[in-house]
This record gives sequence, structure tokens and C-alpha cells, in this order.
Amino acid sequence: MKHKTILIGVAGGTGSGKTKLARELLKEFGPGEVVVIEQDSYYQDLSALPEEKRNHQNFDHPDSFEFDLLNRDLKTLLDWKQVHIPMYDFSTHVRLSETRMVEPHHVIVVEGIMVLVDRALRNLMDIKIYVETPADIRFIRRLTRDRVERERTTQSVIDQYLSTVRSMHEQFVEPSKLFADIIVPEGGENSVAIDLIRTKIASIIPKGSD
Repeated sequence: MKHKTILIGVAGGTGSGKTKLARELLKEFGPGEVVVIEQDSYYQDLSALPEEKRNHQNFDHPDSFEFDLLNRDLKTLLDWKQVHIPMYDFSTHVRLSETRMVEPHHVIVVEGIMVLVDRALRNLMDIKIYVETPADIRFIRRLTRDRVERERTTQSVIDQYLSTVRSMHEQFVEPSKLFADIIVPEGGENSVAIDLIRTKIASIIPKGSD
């Protein structure tokens, strides 16, 4: 029997709650059924640039992601073959030599700010979700994350938000919600929406498939 994989895209602005929503979807299903792939793993490798120049790149523009590689990896998984997902060091902006091996799953959730921006990526998706959260909440979440997880200073996070994050959100991320099948307010905090999406996933996972 041919394996069937459902690809779900979860987009939204920085700090919107899309990552938490994606992880919440995992809880209902068993091993091998659902996996989350983060678009952030596919940032362009900037190892060829001096460190000072890396820090001044626009990481919130579509060109900062290697969409071709992401699309190839997803197509490989949809063909029921394993892939090696890149690993990225956000403190140095370079791709690590290590990779994360991902086996085929019945449901793949790909999440990131730009996953609904790229047409080829959208065309692979069965369900497209956009997480909508007020800008002030998104900024506070980003500030907290970047300070704790990415070793950034408060001022550097503020400078980046004002110079690129806000404008790129308005130019690319926000308009991409027009492509969404479902718009979810507050992301991972919206338990009603999560339950509805889980029910939809359960209804399309092939029964008794291996």
C-alpha cells in the first residue's frame, strides 16, 4: 500500500505562538505519526562572511532562507524516504556540520515565519495555518527568546526589530495569511483551535497504515 503523508504549514509573525501550536499538535499522536520541521533550520549558511557582516544581515527577508533545500527535503519525506535536516547556530549564523535525521511520518508540520510566502512550498501543503497574535505580545516573546536561547542583548533585539523585523513582517509575513486555510488567534494558547486541528489530522491519517 502506498504511504500517505499529510503536510501542514504553520506560519505567523515572530513570537506569534506558531512553534507552541506545532508542538501541541504532537501530543495527541503516537511515535512515527507526526513530526515538526522548523523553517529556522534552513537559514542560509553565512560562514563565508566575516562575523561582523553576518550580524548585519536581514534575517527576516525571504532570501535569508534556503527554500530550495527545504522543498527538496519535504518532497523526499513525502516520497517516504528519510532526510538529514540542517542544524543552525543562531549565535554565529552558520550551519553546523551535524544534521538531524528525520524519518517519514504520516503527518509533517513545517513551521516558520515564511512558510506561506514561498509558492512552491505552499503547493506541497495539504493544510495551511496562519497564527495571528498582537504585535506587542510577539515582540515581548521574541525579546525573551533571543536573550535566553540565542544569547542576544536587549538592545540588539530592539535594534533588529525596528530596522528589519517589523517592516519585513508587514511586507511579507502578514500578507501571507491570505493563503491560509485557517487563521488561529494566539497560536499555542488557543486550545479550541488546537483540538479542532487535531481532529482534522486524525480524520486524514490513514487508518492502520504503517
